[in-house]
Amino acid sequence: MDRLHRQLSCLAAGLGVALLSGLAACGAESGSARAAPARVIDSILPRDVAVARFRTGVPEVTALAGGAPTREALVRQFVEALERRDTAGLRELLLTRAEFAWLYYPTNPQGLPPYDLSPGLLWEMSSLNSAKGLRRALQEFGGTSLGYQGHVCDPQTSRQGANTVTGPCTVRLLHGTSDREVRLFGLIVERGGRHKFVSYANKL
Repeated sequence: MDRLHRQLSCLAAGLGVALLSGLAACGAESGSARAAPARVIDSILPRDVAVARFRTGVPEVTALAGGAPTREALVRQFVEALERRDTAGLRELLLTRAEFAWLYYPTNPQGLPPYDLSPGLLWEMSSLNSAKGLRRALQEFGGTSLGYQGHVCDPQTSRQGANTVTGPCTVRLLHGTSDREVRLFGLIVERGGRHKFVSYANKL
C-alpha cells in the first residue's frame, strides 16, 4: 500500500507547475523505489506533437540573435542596462520564444526522458521565474551605480547539442561602500559564438 501511495504521489506531482517539487520528493524514496524510477510526463501528447504545437506561429530561427560575443561582454551589458533601468536592452540579452523553441528546447535535458517536460510548460516556468527575478533586480539595483568588478560561474558547463550552458554565476559589485557577490541572473547559453541569458531567475 505504501508503494502504491508513493507511485500515486509521484504521478500527481508530475502534473502541472508543481512538477519540480514532486521530482524532489520522489527522489527521496527508498533504495528499492530508486532502482526503477517512474517516468515523469507532464503531457499526454507525444513529444513531437507538443513541439510542433508550441512552434505554431513561431518563426524558425537557426542562430542566436543579439546577446554578446563573449560571456564577459554579456554580463557587462546586463549590469549596464540594469544601471540604466533599460528594460528593452535587457530583453535583447534574453532568449526569445523562437530561440527557445527551435534552438534551446530540443536538446535541453528537461525536455528529454525521463523528465519529458513539454516545451509549453518549461517555457512558462522559465518565463515566470525570469520576470520575477528581473523585477527584483530592478527594484534593488535599477538606476544605481553598481561598480561591476567581475563575475564567476560554475566551471562545470553542460554541452547540449550545439549549445553550451553555463551557470550558476555570481557577480561581484562595489555597491555603495561594500563589496557584494550577488546571483543576478540564471543560466547562460552559448551557441555559434553568441551568448544569451536563458533566464533572469536569481537569488535576490
